[in-house]
Amino acid sequence: MKITHIEAHPVRVPDVPPFRWREGLPGSAEYGGADGVILRIGTDTGAEGAAYLSRLGAFPLVAALVEKVYKPEYLGKDPLLREWHYHRMWELDRLHEFPLPVFGLIDVALWDLAGRVAGVPTWKLLGGMRETIPAYASTVTFDSTAQFLDVATQCIEAGYPALKLHAWGDAKRDAALCLALRAHLGDDIDLMYDGSAGFDLPDAIYLGHALSEANFRWYEEPMREFSVSAYRELARSVQVPLLSAETSDGAYMNSADFIMAGAATFGLRTSAGLRGGITGAMRIAHLADSFRIRAEVHGGGIISEHLCMAISNTTYYESLITSSSVTRESIVGADGLVRAPTEPGIALPPGIDYPTAVRHLARAA
Repeated sequence: MKITHIEAHPVRVPDVPPFRWREGLPGSAEYGGADGVILRIGTDTGAEGAAYLSRLGAFPLVAALVEKVYKPEYLGKDPLLREWHYHRMWELDRLHEFPLPVFGLIDVALWDLAGRVAGVPTWKLLGGMRETIPAYASTVTFDSTAQFLDVATQCIEAGYPALKLHAWGDAKRDAALCLALRAHLGDDIDLMYDGSAGFDLPDAIYLGHALSEANFRWYEEPMREFSVSAYRELARSVQVPLLSAETSDGAYMNSADFIMAGAATFGLRTSAGLRGGITGAMRIAHLADSFRIRAEVHGGGIISEHLCMAISNTTYYESLITSSSVTRESIVGADGLVRAPTEPGIALPPGIDYPTAVRHLARAA
């Protein structure tokens, strides 16, 4: 089997309700939306694979890479040699310094193709660990403590067994919110906090003490992840466990440094989009498991579903709540569980407006 064509196709990004993050980070509407692109790989046997990316400037960037990098490097190669292709991407990264979401795109398409060739969903090809996983409600940023508490109540009533905050990025105000949320929901609900890199070390420590008092399950990305030393000092200063290395460059390679510094006391973040594809995500999961810590899958969507079903040391699927009127994500059941995909490969997200790609990805008997 040989790769015969590689194509980039622009697609309409499905409409989502406008939402916002912490102070200092633009909301979903402030850039006028993102670009969507499908990377499609075809072979001389008719086997195909595809991967989808939604990101500012995604299509022109991926289209340029297809012509200048992917075609010269990968046409004529065996698509099942994923380790070789992954190694090659790191070699090319030395010259091009690919954004990590783009770095992993071709890897995802190759894993999709492999699943279709094997006739199994990709999570089974990865090994397979489970067929269901609980989902936590992951909030965007709301206006007030009262609104957060109301959203939290709605999430629990909708069946979510746990909740994660993206709050305001103000250490004192966020600390008070976290304590109020624990008092509001009681001791039996898992709570997590994501700082979206909004703090320096002193404020991260201040907030971390409140999270410890409120018995939060994990503390995620309070600072930019450039300084492992800062995270090591944070881990020494607070009792709440740290979930680290979500966005740091180098994927699994510098994730190891967070572990060795004692700065990933709960575990590592892993994902296809920010950690270098499915291959990178699985390397991080196995690395974390060897140190007996967790590898929590970042973000929702179809690829995250596959990773959650394949990774033994993950806890939850992340389900984003974008509105103060809570509607449970369609793949999350009333029991709060996400069930494993059953069809071959990975598939595109629902709502992608590209009929040719949808036909190409149709599940043939």
